[in-house]
Amino acid sequence: MRSGALAAMEAEPDLSTFENKSGLAEDMKFLASMPELCDVTFLVGDTREPVCAVKAVLAARSRVFQKMLYQAPSPQRKKEPAPRENKLRLFLKRSSEPLLNLQNAAQQPSSQQHQTLIIEEFEPDVFRQLIEYIHTGCVTLQPRTLLGVMNAADYYGLDELRRACAGFVQCCITVDTVCALLASAERYIQYKCTKSLVQKVLEFVDEHGNEVLNLGSFTLLPQHVVRLILARDELRADEFTKFQAALMWSKKYCDTNQNMSLKDVIGNFLEYIQFHKIPANVLMREVHPLGLVPYSIIMNALAYQTRPA
Repeated sequence: MRSGALAAMEAEPDLSTFENKSGLAEDMKFLASMPELCDVTFLVGDTREPVCAVKAVLAARSRVFQKMLYQAPSPQRKKEPAPRENKLRLFLKRSSEPLLNLQNAAQQPSSQQHQTLIIEEFEPDVFRQLIEYIHTGCVTLQPRTLLGVMNAADYYGLDELRRACAGFVQCCITVDTVCALLASAERYIQYKCTKSLVQKVLEFVDEHGNEVLNLGSFTLLPQHVVRLILARDELRADEFTKFQAALMWSKKYCDTNQNMSLKDVIGNFLEYIQFHKIPANVLMREVHPLGLVPYSIIMNALAYQTRPA
């Protein structure tokens, strides 16, 4: 009897504890959306887009923000460096961390005054998602901003968010998102999380070469990324598809740079295409009439194909 009563008590739900985490998250999201309730504004990116937050929440969730917002200015900073020295320090700082304008913080007590700081290294959408996560504990990850959020989480010491981003990488790399992920890597190339993600994306490109090269979004990639892809020995794509991808990219580039000739632009990619692996009838019908590939390359490819085994 005693054991049966004990089991019944254990089976009953504990009514002494009430949790409403979703309601708390919504209230904190509302708090961060009301500038008059916040005490710090970040001006983010080249457009200086304002993103508001509550300093106490940022400091409680991130030791980096706590140090940034509440640490007293160093006495050595009272003496302004010479203009040339100041520019050099500014350049070196921007290469490794977000640029922060701490002039207001140095002049007035940070605990009582509304601060305005400048963040240049992260995009507004990325930084807004970071602030939303800090306030609410949840955020919707998106392929377009994934790399930025991952690097921002790493920089500001939000390890759980960084790990969540790393896990999301595995399921978000698709034919539809691969070019967006590669394009975003360009902005965050100086951060350590970028290298591992780019390697995973390139491995996906290798496996789905023909599909990726035929994407319209392939034309939006930077030139050195296109060269990197076409030069990969692991890329599973036929040589004519590689030529067509280079041609498609070059035409798009010339549309926005009309002073450049199509022949000169596509010439940057010809060394990565093995023309001797393109069938002779395709070479003569599809490639040679365009006048973009030197005649010597066409003849060498045909000669290679006519050699005895």
